[in-house]
Amino acid sequence: LERFIALAMTLKFGKSNNKPLDGKSIALVFFNPSLRTRASMQVGIYELGGNAVVLEPGGSSWTLEHHEGVVMDGNKTEHLAEFVHVLERYVSAIGVRTFASLEDWATERADPILNAFAKYATVPVFNLESAMHHPCQSVADMMTIRETLGPAKKKVLLTWAWHPKPLPMAVPNSFALAAAQFGHDIRIAHPNGYELDDELVSEIEVQALGNGGSVEFTNDIDAAFDDVEVVYAKSWGGKQYYGDANGDIRNRSAHRGKWIVDEPKMSRSNNAIFMHCLPVRRNVIVTDSVIDSPRSVVVDEAEN
Repeated sequence: LERFIALAMTLKFGKSNNKPLDGKSIALVFFNPSLRTRASMQVGIYELGGNAVVLEPGGSSWTLEHHEGVVMDGNKTEHLAEFVHVLERYVSAIGVRTFASLEDWATERADPILNAFAKYATVPVFNLESAMHHPCQSVADMMTIRETLGPAKKKVLLTWAWHPKPLPMAVPNSFALAAAQFGHDIRIAHPNGYELDDELVSEIEVQALGNGGSVEFTNDIDAAFDDVEVVYAKSWGGKQYYGDANGDIRNRSAHRGKWIVDEPKMSRSNNAIFMHCLPVRRNVIVTDSVIDSPRSVVVDEAEN
């Protein structure tokens, strides 16, 4: 990960003209909408000398079935097995973006679609955000913290925020894991009922301990901001509500107006920078005064 960020810095500041993808094509398969991931990947592949092939199953390509042993007499046109086997004859790697459908946590935490691509492919498969993780985002997040505040470990807050509907957990999962891997002291704040995955939390704790950092959890949205140097806001759905969106919406309604990043909370921090993966709903997740302040690094983060 250290070498990855160092290489990213070299490329960002134009200190390398290497074209490792010269003459190669890379497939980018988007089951879900995207601005930053799609645009940055297409531009990045081009600037490394390659050609991006963007496919949207059910839009610019056929609908896909990933389950095995199914009778395909429904609304799916092509099986992932043929899709991958054909695509890898054309390209050198395949990127996949496939969100959680928020229907069944036990199934979705295993990233079935991403892992189906990995099972069938003989070329590298990389994650452009899955049900469980968004690794490119989290490494860019770590790069942004380092670029803005320097290489020393920081006190980092990952805070849940109210949103009118449940969202996937991939970004908070990967941010917390990456922060632990880089040895930051991470505080995770959320209301009761919005705990992260137990197995992932265990891995975060192991990584924090092994890399000289720490991890703590709180349900106190105000005290959570005390003395932190980084504030990362993100909403996510409760795993026990997968398959019950209305139940989640009813439960989260009590937190509207309280679980938001605003100036009074930021004033409790140690002059913290504000981060969010974007897109963000203004005056829902974060107030205008915070996201438009000089301490907001959301565009730098998107660039990285």
